[in-house]
Amino acid sequence: MIHKRWFQVIVTAILLSLLVLLLNQIHFFFEPILTYIAAIAVPLIGGGILFYISRPMLQLLEKYRVPRILGILIIFLFYIFIGFLITRFIAPIAQEQFTKLVDNIPDMADMLSETVTYWQQNQDIIPSEFNSTIDNVVNNLETYLQGAPTVIINVVSQLIGFVFALVLIPFFLFFMLKDGDKLVPFIKQFLSDRAAKSFEKLARSVDYTLNAFILGQMTVSIVVGLLLLIGYMIIHLKYALTLALFAMVMNVIPFVGPFLAVIPALLVGLFQDPILAVWVAVITIIAQQLEGNFVSPNVMGKALSIHPLTIITLILAAGSLAGFLGLLFAIPTYAVLKAIISHFYEEWLERRETTNPE
Repeated sequence: MIHKRWFQVIVTAILLSLLVLLLNQIHFFFEPILTYIAAIAVPLIGGGILFYISRPMLQLLEKYRVPRILGILIIFLFYIFIGFLITRFIAPIAQEQFTKLVDNIPDMADMLSETVTYWQQNQDIIPSEFNSTIDNVVNNLETYLQGAPTVIINVVSQLIGFVFALVLIPFFLFFMLKDGDKLVPFIKQFLSDRAAKSFEKLARSVDYTLNAFILGQMTVSIVVGLLLLIGYMIIHLKYALTLALFAMVMNVIPFVGPFLAVIPALLVGLFQDPILAVWVAVITIIAQQLEGNFVSPNVMGKALSIHPLTIITLILAAGSLAGFLGLLFAIPTYAVLKAIISHFYEEWLERRETTNPE
């Protein structure tokens, strides 16, 4: 019986359950480790993202025989220059537009309330239950909208806590660029030949997955943001830069990001001129079609190979458990775990075929 597959599955499940129970009982032992991981998480993740963005530039500089240290310094100067341009030309305009948008929220709420009231008074076929629901929404809408700046301020204040960690990102990035290619050979020297080859293959797979996701999502977000900015400026939509920047950030979230990005633009267009809301929808559809048919296939290809339903499920679960950070990291985490599990599964199949040839 012990050789039966169902018996092995049951035993494995029991052992895993006991392992989880044991780990829960000695959780105090892992608290210092978790505290340490939490302390370095922000600079490690931030440096890792910038590493994948910077590595192609460093490889290009090394191709032209630029010394690595000099190449890293050139990349840092490039980032400083980009930061100066953003601070000098983009940030002031975005801040001004955001301030005006926040100041106009009460007027937008009043206009929406008046519109709904007029619509209710001229519609006799609307069920009373539906009217009561609308009344409840309208009565609380202004409170919600007026509370939005407070929520944003709270989020910003929490982000200030990351400032000290963000200061460490350049140091992490420097050493990642300088010694990143030495990590795999360093670990391989402690492994047997077979394990070293397996680890190197796994490292390449994980590296390829992360590289495809990070560069792909960054490129997609920037392209979509620029397309929306051009479209919003053509139709003279108010707060065009702020709305395009918001869309750029939201597009980092796979699948659901574009839907979240268009909501503020639709509302602004609706209050500015109802026909603009239609144009905003048209511009968004065009931008997403261009991104889906030309940008993503060429940038990301089939590196992740994740079904849309899986993406939706992961995002819903991660959003409930970890909030916005869960939305950001759910897909790359799943993709990396998928690459690791696939690697070991393929190796298991190879060993099985070797030990049990037909």
